[in-house]
Amino acid sequence: MKIYTYPDRVLRVIADPVENIDEGVQTLIDNMLQTMYDAPSGIGLAAPQVGETKRIIVYDLMYAKDKPKDPHALINPEITAGEGEETHEEACLSVVDFSAEITRKARVEVRGFDRNGKPVVIEADNMLAICLQHEIDHLNGILIVDYVGSLKRSIYKKRLQKKHNRR
Repeated sequence: MKIYTYPDRVLRVIADPVENIDEGVQTLIDNMLQTMYDAPSGIGLAAPQVGETKRIIVYDLMYAKDKPKDPHALINPEITAGEGEETHEEACLSVVDFSAEITRKARVEVRGFDRNGKPVVIEADNMLAICLQHEIDHLNGILIVDYVGSLKRSIYKKRLQKKHNRR
């Protein structure tokens, strides 16, 4: 699948809840996982990043080329609790050649459904908490460039424009 990149408008759409977990949703999850695995250093992907405005995320924190896969999918995820703060360097498959120090909740509780429709509650910290918050941000039209100051965002936009003009 194509990964849409900033400033594409689809990345700013608030994704719609999934009403039925049907064959189309299963295929989308499989395709999203494959796209994430094919991408350089991706550990998570949200449906809007591949042009689908559905509240679905996939992730695999254990994935490396020489390790077994441990894929996860969450449908209609929502953060129901959070505490503490931590700052980490983040990058994004949809915000190419950009990273930023982002402060997020240190621990979160996320509720949603697995790909079979079973309700799940995840109590996350460390990298999983960061990943879940990052991907859920995508479902709400929020990108990592929204966490930086206007100067850094402006410099990034100009760099993108120069790159685009050279094509």
